Order: sequence, then C-alpha cells, then structure tokens
Amino acid sequence: MSEPAFIPLSPIPIKDRSAILFLQYGQVDVIDGAFVLVDQNGVRVQIPIGGLACLMLEPGIRITHAAVALAARVGCLLVWVGEAGVRLYASGQPGGARADRLLYQARCALDDTARLNVVREMFRMRFQEEAPDRRSIDQLRGIEGARVKRQYQLIAQQHGISFTGRRYDPKNWTAADIPNRCLSASTACLYGISEAAILAAGYAPAIGFLHRGKPQSFVYDVADVFKFETVVPVAFQTAAKIAKGRSDDSTPERQVRIACRDVFRRTNILERLIPTINDMLAASGLDAPEDAPEGQEPALPVETFGDDGHRG
Repeated sequence: MSEPAFIPLSPIPIKDRSAILFLQYGQVDVIDGAFVLVDQNGVRVQIPIGGLACLMLEPGIRITHAAVALAARVGCLLVWVGEAGVRLYASGQPGGARADRLLYQARCALDDTARLNVVREMFRMRFQEEAPDRRSIDQLRGIEGARVKRQYQLIAQQHGISFTGRRYDPKNWTAADIPNRCLSASTACLYGISEAAILAAGYAPAIGFLHRGKPQSFVYDVADVFKFETVVPVAFQTAAKIAKGRSDDSTPERQVRIACRDVFRRTNILERLIPTINDMLAASGLDAPEDAPEGQEPALPVETFGDDGHRG
C-alpha cells in the first residue's frame, strides 16, 4: 500500500477565514496531524487552526511546541490573554514576511506631513466626513475624543443602558459594571483580528499614527475605524439583554464573544481589514519603497500563499 501524497501546509488569505476563537482549560496539542484541545478527561476537540485568523489562549491553557509550530505554519495568530481576553500577555507573529511593507509603514509614521495625512484619512473613515482643515494631530485627537465619548452615550441610550463612561480596574476587571465588562470583552475580540490582519498584510502592530508608544499602537488605530460599527453596539445590546433578563446563563463575556462572531461575519470585516489598512497608508501621499537594487533573489525560491505578510 503506497503512502499518501504529502500536501504542504500553506496559509489561506485572512478574508477567507473565520474570525476568532477563545480557548480556556485544557492542553492544546497536535495529535495524529490534527490541532486539538484535550480536556482533563482526555476528550479531544479538533480546532480548524488554518481557518482561523486569531486564537486567544486564556488562563488554564497549556500548549505544546508542535501546536505553536503548526499555528505559525498556517498563519494563525496566537494570543496569550488574561481572563475574558482583557489583558494581553504575549502574541505570536505569523506575518512580518515583507520588509518593504515595514519600511513603508515606518516612513509614513516618521514623515510629519505623511503621518498627518494618515490620521486625517482615519478620521474620515471613522466618522464618514472630512477632518477639519488646519488641525494638528493633537487637535484632531481632542476632537475625536469628544466625538467618541458622545457616540458611546448615544449608542447606550439606543439600547436603554445607563452609561457613565469607560471605567474598569485592570487588576480586578470583574468589579466593573456589566456594560464595561461587555465593552472590554468585545474590544478584545476586535483587537485580536485587527492585529492578525496587520501582521498578515506585512505591517507592524507597534508603529501607529494617532496612537503612539504602545506595542499595539497600530492595532488601536485600525480597530477604531470599525469599533462603533461592530463591537460597541454589540456590547451595549448584550448588556441590555442581561439587564432585562433575556440572556442565557453564560457569562457576559461569552455572550459578547458569540455576538461579535456574528457581527464580524455580517459586516464582512475580515474581507475589509487589509484593504482598509492599505488605503490608510496610501493616504500618506508617499510611494511604497521599491526593492533595493543590491537585493538578490533567494537561492531556493519558495512559492508563497495567503496574504503578503504570511511566511508561506
């Protein structure tokens, strides 16, 4: 009996994947070639790792070297998070295979005029109108902050929720009220798929434009464009159901995650993320850098698949 043909594993584009999956309690491993979660009773649940944009690993998860290697091979971002995904501890990097994209992003961020152009484009995308003329980045940040605060209030009112602002204790996030817990859980989902898209496109999560100085600065920039279209309404809608006693017995965080999964699918956000990122940077007015003239082709060319930033 002949051996079956070997089929090399390659990433598929982000737009063709499911968004996000959270795992809690168990060991993640590769058994019989499958990516699985094994519980304390030895029961296996197979995870379609190649079809996910992001896998969030909560406390109580152990993961083997083989599982991490397989996730990297197929281009799924692994993120180690705190309970409910609120705190980020570490993340893998299934992208970053395009130095030209990184150089382009850095050049846009370092040029004052280009950076302002990108921030203005982000403002236009977020509010569906042009940013005011002759405003600095700090001034636009202030205008945006005031409008965002008002948007939170309006969406909360639409769902009959009393909301006094974003307030939570990172050391004791369960002490927050239900609306804030729902908002924290929903934005964690959005940050996860945003970072996965940034890496898949070949860019760096840390090189932001409006946000600066954080490991996920560009993640926050990108996520803010989609936040009030997707996860903020979902968070307040879930909080309203809980307040009215119309929810199930699961935690607010689990209910929010399921709702986020549905809204991500409904809004086609995975198809839109990378084109949106490219449009943001194109607004800088700078041309993408060309290949270095001294560059050489690899000795052993490798056929690549997936998005530009995937390692192939």
